[in-house]
Amino acid sequence: MSLEARLEPILEQVQKPARYIGGELNSVVKDPSRVSVRYALCFPDLYEIGMSHLGMKILYSIKNKREDIWCERVFAPAADMEAKMREHQIPLYGLESLEPIAGFDFIGFSLQYELCYTTVLNMLDLAGLPVRSKDRKSLAPIVMAGGPCACNPEPLADFVDLFVLGEGEEVNLELIDLYKQAKEEHWSKEEYLRRASHIPGVYVPSLYQVTYREDGTVREIVPLDGAPARVTKRIIQNLDRVEFPESFVVPFIDIVHDRSMLEVQRGCIRGCRFCQAGFIYRPIRDKRPETLNRDALNLSRTSGYDEVSLTSLSTSDYLGLEELLDQMLPWTEEQQINIALPSLRIDNCSEKLMAQIAKVRKSGLTFAPEAGTQRLRDAINKNLTEEEILSTCRAAFRSGYTAVKLYFMIGLPTETMEDVAGIADLAQKVVDTFYRMPEKPKGKGVQVTVSVSCFVPKPFTPFEFEPQDTPEQLREKQKHLLAHVRSRKISVKYHDSDTSVLEAVLARGDRRLCPVLESAWRAGSRLDGWGEHFSMERWNQAFAQHGLDPAFYAHRRRDYGEVVPWSHLDYGVSRRFLIAENKKAWKSAVTPNCRERCSGCGAAALYSDGEVKPPCKK
Repeated sequence: MSLEARLEPILEQVQKPARYIGGELNSVVKDPSRVSVRYALCFPDLYEIGMSHLGMKILYSIKNKREDIWCERVFAPAADMEAKMREHQIPLYGLESLEPIAGFDFIGFSLQYELCYTTVLNMLDLAGLPVRSKDRKSLAPIVMAGGPCACNPEPLADFVDLFVLGEGEEVNLELIDLYKQAKEEHWSKEEYLRRASHIPGVYVPSLYQVTYREDGTVREIVPLDGAPARVTKRIIQNLDRVEFPESFVVPFIDIVHDRSMLEVQRGCIRGCRFCQAGFIYRPIRDKRPETLNRDALNLSRTSGYDEVSLTSLSTSDYLGLEELLDQMLPWTEEQQINIALPSLRIDNCSEKLMAQIAKVRKSGLTFAPEAGTQRLRDAINKNLTEEEILSTCRAAFRSGYTAVKLYFMIGLPTETMEDVAGIADLAQKVVDTFYRMPEKPKGKGVQVTVSVSCFVPKPFTPFEFEPQDTPEQLREKQKHLLAHVRSRKISVKYHDSDTSVLEAVLARGDRRLCPVLESAWRAGSRLDGWGEHFSMERWNQAFAQHGLDPAFYAHRRRDYGEVVPWSHLDYGVSRRFLIAENKKAWKSAVTPNCRERCSGCGAAALYSDGEVKPPCKK
C-alpha cells in the first residue's frame, strides 16, 4: 500500500489535515526519474510557522529552478499527527511527493530559534534515521542546517553533518554540485564532508576537536584533517542579481504571515547591542526600488495575495522606501492590495510615510523603543529619544491611527528597577499624547499594547559576555512593571522566563550539551517553543543526568579573553569591536549608525572583490 493510501484514513482523525497533504497552488512536482538530487527542505516547527518564513520560500525556488534538483517541503507534525504516524509506522515525508525523506540525498534544516533543536532530532527519528551523525554511515542523506542559530551550532554538533554559515542562496547549490560529483565518483561520506569543509561558509563539526578546562570553559578548538582553522560566513553581495521567487506556494489554511513578502534590504545600520541579527547579517545591502516593484507585481499576479509586506530588520532605514511606495501605490490601490511595513524605526518614520502606507488600509503601528528610560536606551545603543517616540506617535494619531504596539525588553545589561518602571511611564506618555491632541480622531480611544520579552545574550553581539537575569529576577521585574501600569488603555504582554533561560543556554552552549539535548528529546521534549509542550522540569532532569548546570551557560559573565564555543567561526564583526561596544554600554555611550560614521566593525572585509561598498567605508 502506498504511503498516500496509508495517510488517507488517519488524516480524518487529526486537526488541520491540510498541513500534511501538499498539492497547494505553486508547489513544485517533478518526475523523480529526471532529477539527480532530491532535497528535503525541513522547518522544525509547525506548517503555519514554516510556511510563513521567507528564507524557506527563497531556497525552495532557487533549488527547484534547476532541472536536476527536486526540493520538497517538510514541516514538524503536531502532536496528534505524530502520534498517528508512529502508531501506523508512517515515516516523515516530503509534501510534494508524499515519499519518505530518508531516501533523499539531502535533509536540510532551517534553524530560526534555539528551542527548535529537540524538534530537529524528532524529525530525524520520524524519518527513520539515527539522530547522531556518526551512526549515519552512508553518503546519503547528508543532514545539513543553516539559519541564524547556525552562528553557534555546537549544541547540535553531534547530530548535523554540516552547517552553512551566513546566506545560503549560492553555497547550497555548490554543496549539491559537490555531492553530484561524490555520487559519480563513489566517495564516502567522510570524503564528501572533508571536501565540503573547504567551500567558503561550510562548517563540518566532526572535523574539529574541542577540549575544556577544569572550570568548564573551552580550552582549545583544533581543526582536523586539513579543515580550515576559521570558517567565515557567506554573503550575497548584490541582492538585485540573486534569484527571488516569482511565486509563493499558497497554503490551503491560514498561516502566521499569510501574505506576499519582499526583502527590501539585508543587514542593519543601527548596531543595537542586544540584537544578534543586526550583527550577523552585516554589511547592509539594499535592493533597487524597480527590482522590488517588479517582484511585488509577480507575486501579486501568481499568488493572489491581498497584502504585500516590505520586510527587513529596519524597513524605514531603506533609502529607496518612499520611491518604492510611489511605484507600488498606483497598482496596489487599484487592486486593493495592502502594503505592510512590519519593522519601522521611530526616528525616521515621517508623516508622509505613514500617510502613504495608510492609503489602502489602516492598521496599528508597531515600534520598538526596547527600553523605558533614556539612560538604558543609550546603553543598548538604541539611538532613540523620548521626544522622537512621542512626536512619531503624534504624527501617527494625526494620520488616523489609534492603536500602537510598543516592544520592550527586561533584563537588559545595566538595567535597574527604575528602568523597568520607565516602560510603564513611557506607555502612559503615549496615551497622554493622544488625549492632549486637539486634532485626535473624534469618538475614538487609543490602545497601547506593551509587549515585553526577556533579554537573551547571543553570540556575535556586544552583550555575548553578559549574564542573563535568573528566572526569579525576571519574574520580579515583570511584577514591578505591572504594578506601575496606571491606565486601562495600556495592555501588557510578557514572555515566559523559563523558555528565555533555556534559549540563553542553547544560544551560548558548547557541544557538551548534545547529550543533554538528546536526553531531553527522548524524555518527550519537542516543539519546545510552544507553551503546551515545554517542560523546564524535563530539561532540568536532562542537565542533572549529564552533570551540567544551566546557570553556567545562562547566568555567568564571560571574560573578554575567554575562548567561546564559536571562536573558530567568523561572521565578519571583529571581537575587538564587540568588546569595545560592550565597554561603551556600561558607560551609556552611543555609537553612530553606519550611515553617519563607520565604526570599523570589520564587515566591509566580507566583500570578496575588495571593493568596499557604502555605507561600509574604511
